[in-house]
Amino acid sequence: MTGAAGGFLTVALGAFGAHGLRDLVSAERLANWATATHYLGLHALAILACGLWLLQRPDDRLIHRAAGAFMVGILLFSGSLFALVLTDQRAIGMITPIGGLFLLVAWSLLLVGAWRVRGPGHKGSESGAD
Repeated sequence: MTGAAGGFLTVALGAFGAHGLRDLVSAERLANWATATHYLGLHALAILACGLWLLQRPDDRLIHRAAGAFMVGILLFSGSLFALVLTDQRAIGMITPIGGLFLLVAWSLLLVGAWRVRGPGHKGSESGAD
């Protein structure tokens, strides 16, 4: 549900930025808005992937933590950029890197979770495209 809500918000906020903000904010702020919507959409998909993973492995704590870190990262990263654009308070931008760190942690947890499932000695496909 969270990933689907994130996808919905991506489209709605992207449209609002493209049409509602175009004549109200600078080009730099529109670029900030576009970055926020891009990261929101990308990480909404990551949350959906976590949800699908958890359907198969519901007790996987790493993936639960990854999904939580994705959610916090979205709120802090994208949320701070949205707030920056709407308020033009530059100090809000100091929150953005903290959100980025949460997103990096989330991807790292997902990577470790995948590694644990596959195992270090797993013989994958010949192409290496796992």
